[in-house]
Amino acid sequence: MGFSTDAIHAGQWPDPLSGAVMVPIYQTSTYQQEGLGQHKGYEYARTKNPTRQALEDNMAALEKGAAGFAFSSGMAAINALMSLFQSGDHFIVTANTYGGTFRLFERILKRFGFEFSYVDTSRSDNLKAAFRPETKLVFVETPTNPMLTLTDIKAVAEVARQQGALLCVDNTFATPYRQRPLELGADFVVHSTTKYVNGHSDSVGGVLVARDEKWREPLHFIQNSAGAILGPMDSWLTLRGIKTLAVRMDRHESNAREIAAFLDGNTRVDQVWYPGLPNYPQRELALSQMGSFGAIISFSVANLDRARDILSRFRVFTLAESLGGVESLVCHPAVMTHASVPPEVRQRLGIVDGLIRLSVGIEDIEDLLADIDHALG
Repeated sequence: MGFSTDAIHAGQWPDPLSGAVMVPIYQTSTYQQEGLGQHKGYEYARTKNPTRQALEDNMAALEKGAAGFAFSSGMAAINALMSLFQSGDHFIVTANTYGGTFRLFERILKRFGFEFSYVDTSRSDNLKAAFRPETKLVFVETPTNPMLTLTDIKAVAEVARQQGALLCVDNTFATPYRQRPLELGADFVVHSTTKYVNGHSDSVGGVLVARDEKWREPLHFIQNSAGAILGPMDSWLTLRGIKTLAVRMDRHESNAREIAAFLDGNTRVDQVWYPGLPNYPQRELALSQMGSFGAIISFSVANLDRARDILSRFRVFTLAESLGGVESLVCHPAVMTHASVPPEVRQRLGIVDGLIRLSVGIEDIEDLLADIDHALG
């Protein structure tokens, strides 16, 4: 089946009681058992819920994986993945990873004996030099947040395989509509479904998909034992959002291309980061790996005061954290999404005080361009 057909139908069924087309919200904590040890496959909602199961099966189908697991947030999904490993294990992580991921790794998991090396995974020489005998996993974010650096997933998967390590890709920015890491050799793919997958800024969630069936039981055990599950209402909202993922992403991206072109070369802007720009160094990788360029744009201005002035002047773009909703958002990464990253690390990665990130929504492009023009002053 094609992507949009799977997005609408995979893992879902008409309700057997009423024939309802949409999977019902099974808002229950427990299930009647017909006898001791006899039930319909459902015992307790932390362990299994029909609405959550529909979402998990749907995302596994879209990512071409064997098993999917839905969690209460993207960070909970990453934490569940890391629970497969043990003290003393070493991990290679994309240097410009999301601030919340960095915080989890550095301020929580390091206390349990995990070791992390942050490298520019877009360069294979950096990646190869970072491996140790105890390296168990490469964790890649591509495109990165907010600098939009791409990593060649197929190339990294090959290196990881040679070194006996697993590969996980954070696919939040690209979505399975544009990028399917498991088909490129990754072992796991993770999403903050809060973003484009849900797409309506009304649910927080995360999904982890494994390529190999052998991970189903270990990850289900972790999910059930730790309990950071996605509730039925949020599962239903996310399923609803997925149905329009393809059409939304097409509109997000067409708007983003026009805005990036408007910003590029604008004398009121110092620099623009967007993979679709003609002079972007990784444009060809974006085309070959994603087939498009996404809808996140970062640009820099002189300093924090100038950025603060611009941020105060937006009227259509909303100053807020997060991204990927139908409405356009603007944020200041150094103060907002990446505040947990030490200043010296932010500086090295290019997350300077004058950096502004746009999450381009699906509003009328004329209104978005006028808003940016007004904000720039």
